[in-house]
Amino acid sequence: MRPNVVLFGDSITQESFRSGGWGASLADTYSRKADVVLRGYGGYNTRWALFLLHHLFPLGSTKPPVATTIFLGANDAALAGRTSERQHVPVEEYKENLRKIVRHLKLSNQAQAANKFVENHNKNGIELKNGRAVVNEITSGRATVLESTSFSCVCTFHFIIIVSPQECSPTMLIVLITPPPIDEEGRMEYARETYGEKAMTLPERTNETTGVYAEGCIELAGELGVRSINLWSKMQETDGWQKKYLRDGLHLTAEGNAVVFEEVVKVFKEAWLDASEMPYDFPHHSEIDGKNPEKAFQQKCL
Repeated sequence: MRPNVVLFGDSITQESFRSGGWGASLADTYSRKADVVLRGYGGYNTRWALFLLHHLFPLGSTKPPVATTIFLGANDAALAGRTSERQHVPVEEYKENLRKIVRHLKLSNQAQAANKFVENHNKNGIELKNGRAVVNEITSGRATVLESTSFSCVCTFHFIIIVSPQECSPTMLIVLITPPPIDEEGRMEYARETYGEKAMTLPERTNETTGVYAEGCIELAGELGVRSINLWSKMQETDGWQKKYLRDGLHLTAEGNAVVFEEVVKVFKEAWLDASEMPYDFPHHSEIDGKNPEKAFQQKCL
């Protein structure tokens, strides 16, 4: 089966499958090699996103995604006391919420490794005793996994099990993406066009405040040892970024989507998820013999 790549975020992720969207471009790039799964929730902040984790990334899953992008923060950075105050999350809580999301994703990957270990070695006699997994004939004699020195990767899932490096599945690629910069005048123009006389008189977000959240996101990624994309800084490297990349001061234009796509693909390639090096799930049509088609399908697929 093809591996999954999950895009988790707010409206900027939700809209990414529109024509010219960064998610749609990613799905095209990984066509027949990985399934790009959209999990974007417009208006959500990291506080609300926490309620989704066990639904989107269940710990009992036998197939966690090989990669997940976490693109949150634009709503957390809405200012307290302004029109979008309901979405505001203090920056320290924002960082802690991101930490919880990353930890959950890592735990789901460890749980899958533990499940795979039990499945692969059940023939060797795995049983539970007092909440511990006991393994027979994997090391010399009978050994409780928790006490064995032959294993080194600790995984928690219903019970604690230690899995050898050879048994661990590849670590999930986790990428934190900062919120984009904010064009405050663009936000005001959008409000006037949309709400007329009822429009806000002060921007509900500022670029300076959003930059603080972006900085916190990058710092946390370094602390947790996961990949990151500083979209807030990257977009501002271009003159006229306000109108070039943002259609309403916040959400992305086609050019803005292209920047996100390019940065995500760059990070994926730098890691181990280069589409050009991944096999097709089934044979390319050029490999199929018209007189003997079954031969091509006897080859090992994903």
